[in-house]
Amino acid sequence: MGDKLHLAFGIAGNVTSVLLYAAPILTFKRVIRKRSTEGFSCVPYVVTLFSSLLYFWYGLPIVSCKWENITVVTICGLGVLFETSFVLIYILFASARTKRMVILMVMAMIVVLSITALVSTFALHDHHHRELFVGSIGLVVAIGMYGSPLVVVKQVVQTKSVEFMPFYLSLFSFLNSSLWGPYGVLGRDPFIAETGNS
Repeated sequence: MGDKLHLAFGIAGNVTSVLLYAAPILTFKRVIRKRSTEGFSCVPYVVTLFSSLLYFWYGLPIVSCKWENITVVTICGLGVLFETSFVLIYILFASARTKRMVILMVMAMIVVLSITALVSTFALHDHHHRELFVGSIGLVVAIGMYGSPLVVVKQVVQTKSVEFMPFYLSLFSFLNSSLWGPYGVLGRDPFIAETGNS
């Protein structure tokens, strides 16, 4: 019964994760149509890409024991595709100064991710320590991911408009956390339970 419930929360979490990852599509349709980022921040998309990459790595049998986190791997793989697309579109239509900043953020993310993968593969020799190492980094990044939309609060206050803080992104973040938290608890995985992330 516990395994079936665990899987059910994983599948439901995948559904809300798809909705969460897809929520910015309307924003990026607008960016493409207007050929401008219009002051939208790329920080949430870069941080979400980083979180998706870390948890994709976390769910693989290199870090996790066998395929115990297959639902995490599948949805994070999809998240990597969505977020990479958003970041590339943003870079394409951003001003030169903003473009440089986003590219530097992406490069820093790649360096940290590479170091994490190398250490967890070659320096740590059992799943417990690999999960602890990658999960700790993932926890910090996931907290940043859920907090990153707050970057736009100043803009919301100045413009007196919630246009830059989409409702569906907030709603799907809440639903996503509400499902991945129990998934982590049922699977006795504190790094997924604590962040409610995938």
